[in-house]
Amino acid sequence: MFEIDGSQKSGSGTILRLAVALAAANSQSLHIYNIRQNRPQQGLKHQHLEAVLTAAKLCNAKTKGATLGSKELWFKPREVRGGNFEAEIGTAGSISMLLMAVLPICIFAKDTVRLRVTKGGTDVSYSPTINYLRNVVLPTLKKMGLEAAITVHKYGYYPKGIGEVTMMVKPPRSLQPIALNNFGKLKSLKGVSVCTFLANRKVAERQARAAQNYLSQKGYEVDILVVNDKSNPFQKGSSITLWAETDTSAIIGADAIGELKKTSETVGIEVAEKLNSELSQMPTVDMHLADMLIPYMALAEDTSSFLTRVISNHLETNIWLMKKMLKVSFNIQKVNNLFRIEKSS
Repeated sequence: MFEIDGSQKSGSGTILRLAVALAAANSQSLHIYNIRQNRPQQGLKHQHLEAVLTAAKLCNAKTKGATLGSKELWFKPREVRGGNFEAEIGTAGSISMLLMAVLPICIFAKDTVRLRVTKGGTDVSYSPTINYLRNVVLPTLKKMGLEAAITVHKYGYYPKGIGEVTMMVKPPRSLQPIALNNFGKLKSLKGVSVCTFLANRKVAERQARAAQNYLSQKGYEVDILVVNDKSNPFQKGSSITLWAETDTSAIIGADAIGELKKTSETVGIEVAEKLNSELSQMPTVDMHLADMLIPYMALAEDTSSFLTRVISNHLETNIWLMKKMLKVSFNIQKVNNLFRIEKSS
């Protein structure tokens, strides 16, 4: 049985989500305690609980302690099966984080997995936007042989959520290594700027224009798709996601979310500044994709590597968890102004 102290490293929900996924992937029982110990509201919140329950459905697991506020969980997985599954968050909790919690499990499914998630947030603070997953994370994982697609039925924002998406995953025969060791040359800069029931204020257009103007001053031209969405009449909101693609297959992304008392222009400049900070250092993955790739590199065959500009708390936490649960080691080497992260074969 895996014994994991959730107060270690970041002490965040990331440890819970990844620990459950790795337990299911390895068909080994898990006992995790001190869940989200380092967060103001400790224990399982709605989105964490639904992630655990959804993971349990995928692998027909037995659980103990899977209740709101619980700081301790037992998770006993069985065979990972395919088919159709549903999850309901019930708050503006992140749909993206729930999808990332179960995606590693889907690698080991016997058949295609179709997961519909309802009543959650597609674009909320402290988590990747749904379009970041669609345009940065999933295309990168496809290079490793993992084919997955996300369809957005309703965008959802804080505080009501009410977003709805479907993710379909075709399990690979095996997960292939990835080598992203050279930035190369920029091929394109793209983006998508979304607003829901805010077309009359031209929110999506203003976000896009501000981002384009900022990046133009830095010497970049970016093609941004403007989406005036009407999918969710109960929750207005906005987001913008940008990504750059290079001739070495690197995808570097950034995102930003609209908030009350935050102008559309501020949102656009924010995402542009984030992307420019990445591109100016020429990494092969951005700082957020870096920690997300770690579990897939650990589960893949042979050696994988990438270059990133920051060793984040989440990156260190994920590497620590891979070593503890999978006995997989990662090497971190400074290369000029970047860090090379390599999974040992």
